[in-house]
Amino acid sequence: MLFLQRHLYHLVDPSPWPIVGAFGALNLTMGGVLYMHSYIYGGYICTFGLLLVLYTMVVWWRDVVREATFEGHHTSAVQMGLRYGMLLFILSEVFFFVSFFWSFFDASLTPNVEVGSVWPPRGIEPFNPWEVPLLNTMILLLSGATLTWTHNAVLRGKRSQAIISLFLTIFLGISFTVLQGMEYLEAPFNISDGAYGSNFYMATGFHGIHVIIGTVFLSVCFIRLLKSHFTRTHHFGLEAAAFYWHFVDVVWLFLFVSIYWWGGV
Repeated sequence: MLFLQRHLYHLVDPSPWPIVGAFGALNLTMGGVLYMHSYIYGGYICTFGLLLVLYTMVVWWRDVVREATFEGHHTSAVQMGLRYGMLLFILSEVFFFVSFFWSFFDASLTPNVEVGSVWPPRGIEPFNPWEVPLLNTMILLLSGATLTWTHNAVLRGKRSQAIISLFLTIFLGISFTVLQGMEYLEAPFNISDGAYGSNFYMATGFHGIHVIIGTVFLSVCFIRLLKSHFTRTHHFGLEAAAFYWHFVDVVWLFLFVSIYWWGGV
């Protein structure tokens, strides 16, 4: 029986991926707890859960790309809803990082006797903010500029410029991750070194994970750009990646100023 849709909204078809993803997340969490308590099969359960979650992410987003690009379900109303959803997701990420900054400033503004009543604590040699941290700041700021170039090129129909600028953005994201990894390898302190170590690695580490996720996000957009999935009026996937990447840039600026510069002197 033919059904004529008289509205702009997308009523999604039944999908197995929510329950599959939930089962994978359950195994990931349960396996992680078992592994940390040295149970024999904990590592296997955790690995299985992680692979299942990654598989769910790939096939679920594959379906979303199909619905948007080939089936035409992402109308203007649907795209607006997706934008609101992405902005609300980023708002939740803002409060996620607020918790780390709250912890850092609570420990640094009123250092207790356990850390020597000074900040940085006695025995901690912080990084020089004007070396690798400053270089990484320049890299992320430049990546934000090249990503804006990509978006403007897509809006103007300049496909070759969009490909070049997006490739540069991905390269800069990878460069940031490599430099961050080198910095961690050469760090004179670790996450178990009191309040400074735990705050530093939790904040910068989670930011690094977000950079990696953003780089993967942009890489998928790069492949879609090569396949001509984006048009001047239909490119929300790229917009969502840009929202996320600019958020990562702004968080790093706060990290650089507060933890590397102010908190390290």
